[in-house]
Amino acid sequence: MPRGITPRRWLLACNPGLSELVTEKVGEDWPKDLDKLQAVAKFADDAKFQKRFMDIKYANKQAFADFVLEDSGTVISPDALFDVQIKRLHEYKRQHLNLLHILTLYRRLLNDPDYEMNPRVFIFGAKAAPGYALAKNIIRAINKVGDKVNNDPRINGKIKIVFPQNYRITMAEKMIPAADLSEQISTAGKEASGTGNMKLALNGALTIGTLDGANVEIGEEVGEDNIFIFGNTVEQVDAIREKGYNPYDYYNSNWELKAVIDWLQSDYFAPGEKDAFAPLCSSWLEGGDPFLCLADYADYLRAQEAVDKAFGDKKRWAKMAIMNTARVGKFSSDRTISEYAKHIWKLKPVKLGRYMQE
Repeated sequence: MPRGITPRRWLLACNPGLSELVTEKVGEDWPKDLDKLQAVAKFADDAKFQKRFMDIKYANKQAFADFVLEDSGTVISPDALFDVQIKRLHEYKRQHLNLLHILTLYRRLLNDPDYEMNPRVFIFGAKAAPGYALAKNIIRAINKVGDKVNNDPRINGKIKIVFPQNYRITMAEKMIPAADLSEQISTAGKEASGTGNMKLALNGALTIGTLDGANVEIGEEVGEDNIFIFGNTVEQVDAIREKGYNPYDYYNSNWELKAVIDWLQSDYFAPGEKDAFAPLCSSWLEGGDPFLCLADYADYLRAQEAVDKAFGDKKRWAKMAIMNTARVGKFSSDRTISEYAKHIWKLKPVKLGRYMQE
């Protein structure tokens, strides 16, 4: 039984522009009956509706860009693809797989200034547990790579990295309406059922993810044409481990993967600190890569290239974004609570009196 989110907070309150558009098309009752969003799907191919939908997204992106400028002084463009990963910093959630992709793009751009890609802003929101040293090393690695990337004129601003301090609910309320892409890339079989992916999809972000947690159910609702799935399945993960997983097999057979890990093992991103990211690199290699980042790396890059191609087709991307908003009514917390009450707690609904309703 999937968990749920409240549409009152995660659309009505945090994204008033989109809420007004939805209300105009489906009526005022949708916050109490999220399945009514299904009616939005009939406008997915409508050029005027697409423009209004994406104009709202652009305004949300501009608002977040203004926040980032004030928060850190980093300039980001709302014309870029906003690639968002917001969740607890943990190895199984694989922020470090995201980092491998960033390093790969950065290296490609340095080697080929004409490398074609849509500009992309990588946005992280996360905290690590106080004693989780490796998670903190991952945070430092992302920020140090960001320092280099954000200030490197050779790549013409095609990549930016944003990792605001003190991730919190009020910050999420700014990030989620602005997101174009939702990173849900945990190792298959490790995510019970997160809710961040539901909030992001509700606000018109497309999911890139493994067949894990609520990604499976989101894929069923929005359709395989409106989600980007990659990586080993639960069964394949089990088979890899049963056979005996050796991350060096992937490291030695994929020259781009080897190049970016070796790059991170140098002091390029932390001058004078050759071992700055030794804990992270060790976890991928001699540590056994317990969450199979290296095994999923190549297919993750394939899926990200599909994302880039789709984003370049503005009409297609708009349709996919609209379909995500329209098809996630199932994930309302109202439905979750109702089903728990009926099937688990065996409770009957109680009708509120007039005074309570007011």
